[in-house]
Amino acid sequence: MLISVCKSKIHRATITEANLDYEGSITIDGDLMKMADIVPFERVQVLNVTTGDRMETYAIEGEAGSGIICLNGAAAHRGKVGDVIIIITYGLVEKIKSKPHKPKIVKVDNNNKII
Repeated sequence: MLISVCKSKIHRATITEANLDYEGSITIDGDLMKMADIVPFERVQVLNVTTGDRMETYAIEGEAGSGIICLNGAAAHRGKVGDVIIIITYGLVEKIKSKPHKPKIVKVDNNNKII
């Protein structure tokens, strides 16, 4: 049986930009995407720790090392610059009792730099 599990997450990132004039998505620093094993256009869930809001969108790779976390398009209404968020990806794995799945967790500081 396949089950949906947390594949990876970027924990407590800070929104640096919100761009209403874009088609939609979240732009994430390329280094953070690589460390969290997130690929461009992958579906992500965004949990706004500041407001309690949750949404799904897709990831766009931003400039590596920039620290960018930008909500684009309609998603820009779901958070503002300075809000703390968690970005989660999910994957399907075979349910195996003897070998539990372990997600990749990337923790960042207030400037979205890996801790």
